Amino acid sequence: MNANGLGLHIVLTGAPGCGKGTQARLLRERIAVPHLSTGEMLREQAQTGSALGREIKALIDGGNLVSDEIIIKMLEKRIEKDDCKNGFILDGFPRTLPQAKVLDEVLTRRGITLDAAIEIQVPDEIIMERILGRYACMKCGQGYHDKYLKPKVYGVCDNCGGTEFYRRIDDNRTTVQNRLVNYRALTYPTIPYFESKGLLICVDGTGAIEAVAKKIENLLAVVHEK
Repeated sequence: MNANGLGLHIVLTGAPGCGKGTQARLLRERIAVPHLSTGEMLREQAQTGSALGREIKALIDGGNLVSDEIIIKMLEKRIEKDDCKNGFILDGFPRTLPQAKVLDEVLTRRGITLDAAIEIQVPDEIIMERILGRYACMKCGQGYHDKYLKPKVYGVCDNCGGTEFYRRIDDNRTTVQNRLVNYRALTYPTIPYFESKGLLICVDGTGAIEAVAKKIENLLAVVHEK
């Protein structure tokens, strides 16, 4: 697959910690379309200190979901930007079946057709290990892991040379368990919805990062040829 901008509109889905963000960033480089992380957009808003930001922060810190109205407003504004004209990768949206249906409406109004919904499948015990061990560069946001993805030089970011790192406050065992419960109750129903529309692609996400990325790339090459 080349990186000339394939015009693909993709949803990456799966349980929290399945690797959506990591795979979205790798895929972004391969197909040259923006990675739209609703989680990152929400965390940015949560840091503003506004009334809305404080409300969002309380929900995120407790492992709870932000309202559909807030998410959809942010998303609609984002996909109107010029860099989304050739496609985008949605990471963290839709999180509920109503959101999936609203996404259809939003895209239809803009003449956009969703090309694929990729579910990255990972067992709960591996998800817990992944989430509790992850951290990121304070300066550029590059992600790392205590076990699976360490910087080449200890304490120095590979991407920008930064030396300060952070862990998300919601990356703790109690919150992760709550997020998994929320996922099964609220997000998982989107899987059969995408399947019914002929969009679902399932990928085993337990292998090495690059191996999983290659599986996704190969599957999307088939989608693009259709």
